[in-house]
Amino acid sequence: MKIISYISRILIGIVFIFSGAVKAIDPLGTVYKFQDYFLAFNLDFLKFVSLPLAIILCTSEFLAGISVLFNIRQKAGIWIVMVLMVIFTPLTFILAVTNPVTDCGCFGDAIHLTNWQTFAKNIILLIPAIFLFITRKAIKPGHGYVREWSTVAGIALLFLGFILYNLRYLPVIDFLPYKTGTFIPDKMIVPEGMPVNQYETTFIYEKDGQQKEFTLNNYPADDTTWKFIDQRSVLVSKGYQPPIHDLIITSMTNDDLTQKILSSDKYTMLMIARKLDEADNEKLTNGFDLGNYCMAQGIDFYVLTGSGMAEIKKYGTGLPFCLVDETTLKTMIRSNPGFILMKEGTILGKWSWANVPVNEQLSEYLLKL
Repeated sequence: MKIISYISRILIGIVFIFSGAVKAIDPLGTVYKFQDYFLAFNLDFLKFVSLPLAIILCTSEFLAGISVLFNIRQKAGIWIVMVLMVIFTPLTFILAVTNPVTDCGCFGDAIHLTNWQTFAKNIILLIPAIFLFITRKAIKPGHGYVREWSTVAGIALLFLGFILYNLRYLPVIDFLPYKTGTFIPDKMIVPEGMPVNQYETTFIYEKDGQQKEFTLNNYPADDTTWKFIDQRSVLVSKGYQPPIHDLIITSMTNDDLTQKILSSDKYTMLMIARKLDEADNEKLTNGFDLGNYCMAQGIDFYVLTGSGMAEIKKYGTGLPFCLVDETTLKTMIRSNPGFILMKEGTILGKWSWANVPVNEQLSEYLLKL
């Protein structure tokens, strides 16, 4: 029994610590995932609780994992584990069946699992979790009551501080495809020989008031008595998708500037303002001031946003605004606004609004490069 207990504690502890830690590294990623689920289930009105839920979830997972693995208030940790498993196991089954969002987000952007893989993972974890829950009364505290709760409280405070640091600045570990040092064009290539999306195409024709479906092999191409009505294509096999597959930068006059920006031999600063109306005005103003400085120094500067034209027109800055898909902007940087410095398609630096090098600081940074 002791061996089973040790194995169960190690398995549960490591998985929950890892799951909580990767969410804490990228808390906004978890926020976006909650928002995706709310949108998929028509619960948009709950969007405002996404951040508190993200913080509560990753903190609970991390503390439960620490508690179970190191026998610090282990009974409380087992209760948290069991509550989370009871909630998320049936939920992940529903998600696997309905598939409203393709990636569950249980390990953030560090490890991507499908909904069925997540459900299978939860079924496997249920076994040691139930064992620990059934045998919890035999657990003896490893330390004193006060000492253990003080330890848990201290770890919780440090962990919350870590989450807030990653929220204010950028994740200490960048799991996104746009990390510093990345040569973006390489991440957009589909390697030779990799599988591509496979579709099943159905043609609908009509004859004598009767409609019939045909495939590519038997549709009446030469029979003029059949009238073409519709065509449907269904994805039957998903092919390789490059890490960066949806980067399209469009000017206000609808010109595609993607290749121009990626191939420019000049330093280029991108200000990522995912939603202008959701960003603090002071932070935006500071970013625009930096843009004017960059332009004066011969550094290209673009404001990338997913906001509509009406919202953009409120900001008569004289700076070039470009339209980019909002999901792409979320993937580029976890800050609103955030800043990416690049040259010839290579990302040289990333900053949030809180620590971007301003004016002379930026010039000094470029000199160091």
